[in-house]
Amino acid sequence: MTTSSGASSKFAGAVEPGPPLHRDRVERYSRQLLLPGFGELAQRRLANARVLVIGAGGLGSASIPYLASSGVGTIGVIDSDVVELSNLHRQVSHGIGDIGRSKVASIVDTVAAIDPQIVVVPHSVRLTADNALSLFANYDVVLDGSDNFPTRYLTNDAAALSAIPLVWGAIFRYSGQLGVAWAAQGPNYRDLFPVPPAPDQATSCAVGGVLPSVCATIGALMSAEAIKVITGVGEPLVGRVNSFDAITGRFRELRYGPSPDALPITGLIDYQQFCGLPSGESSPELVRAENSGHSAATPTVNVQRLAERMAANETLQLIDVREPAEADIARITGAELIPLGTLVDAIEQIRTDVPVIIHCHHDGRAHSAAARLRERGLHNIEVLEGGIDAYAALVDHTLARY
Repeated sequence: MTTSSGASSKFAGAVEPGPPLHRDRVERYSRQLLLPGFGELAQRRLANARVLVIGAGGLGSASIPYLASSGVGTIGVIDSDVVELSNLHRQVSHGIGDIGRSKVASIVDTVAAIDPQIVVVPHSVRLTADNALSLFANYDVVLDGSDNFPTRYLTNDAAALSAIPLVWGAIFRYSGQLGVAWAAQGPNYRDLFPVPPAPDQATSCAVGGVLPSVCATIGALMSAEAIKVITGVGEPLVGRVNSFDAITGRFRELRYGPSPDALPITGLIDYQQFCGLPSGESSPELVRAENSGHSAATPTVNVQRLAERMAANETLQLIDVREPAEADIARITGAELIPLGTLVDAIEQIRTDVPVIIHCHHDGRAHSAAARLRERGLHNIEVLEGGIDAYAALVDHTLARY
């Protein structure tokens, strides 16, 4: 096998070719079939491939349309979230009309609009150690576009145990990175990151933000890696990490090999515990909060109970840790705006003599804020479950939801 540059590839295609292409498929993929080193055999491998994508968010939303348009025959999608307005700036497979719908249902329609012959298998569940191996057993390749470290390690280990290649990507603010973990061909994600970062050092996009074009860049590159893995055309990023910095416009490659510090993969474990987070099943919002480093000891209050306490004129301090632009959309009456990034510098504004209720859009940033305040000796902190979005839905319907 030779690549488009003429170099020999040491990687064989991970998927056997399907039957000969029908005439309409040849016409559809004609520009792809013209690629040096590609041809009909590679296209038949794509048609026969079953690819599972973890997450229909920023990376999944960017990679899935390219997997479909390139001719991957079956695409499975795992995501338990629904589409929200704040998703749309970067999750371009969803639109205004999809708000409130499940992301996997939205993705099904997106792919159907590209090519109705592509089979999309929606899995509206959270990936866990209990279901990962049974889900992976039905696929040839996995793409991980998740936004938290427990899922990344789980996906890596399940792919290794299932003996299938994994294409992973990660994005944050103005940068992103991707690689390929293929246990049969080289090192895996644990060799690159033997130990997960401390919870208070792992900030999600919900807290730190992300440039949408970074999602597009990394997601498109992930689809390219999947195509190379499936077809055997080119050299996948096995033992290499490709990093992109949108601020400078530069790419950088890091090579790595097996790490003596990496734990052997003999089975699936408690990945929350491995990453220093509370064990057990969590809602998607709590997973994002845990990825932001909150303390499990922080008390919470639901929106109905908060409304009761406010109606009873209990003395409270409501702290809103969202950004000013978000507060302009909707704000709980009486709440003080102290954005998360300025919270520590403004700690003197936090009262110690009354209960302090922290809230944000959902509750991820609020948990992160509460953890920071508790580290500084403030133990009168509570987090509003579901944030202002739940408050608007269940208590004050005059507030805008976004």
